[in-house]
Amino acid sequence: MATAVETTFHGVSMAMYDDLLGRLDFRPGGPSEPGCLFHFTTPTEDGFRGVDVWESTEAFERFVRERLGPVLGHLDIAPPDVRVFEVHNYLIAPPERRG
Repeated sequence: MATAVETTFHGVSMAMYDDLLGRLDFRPGGPSEPGCLFHFTTPTEDGFRGVDVWESTEAFERFVRERLGPVLGHLDIAPPDVRVFEVHNYLIAPPERRG
């Protein structure tokens, strides 16, 4: 079952997010982590918030354990506040409208 995950990072600039993204071998508008169906990020008053839809909670947890967690530790970034939601439905653009 699909899972939505909201991660809120405090005291982390958008420049630090961009660095984090690069260290994970992601690029804006590029493909996401296997198991992640969609991701977006927005600035907050004191950091940034990422919102994802994952194929499952397990896929998200695997990403954190194997990829995100070690990079956050290397950059000395505190773990985010995390909220998880069960997804009833999501929609995507048809292939001819995707960027």
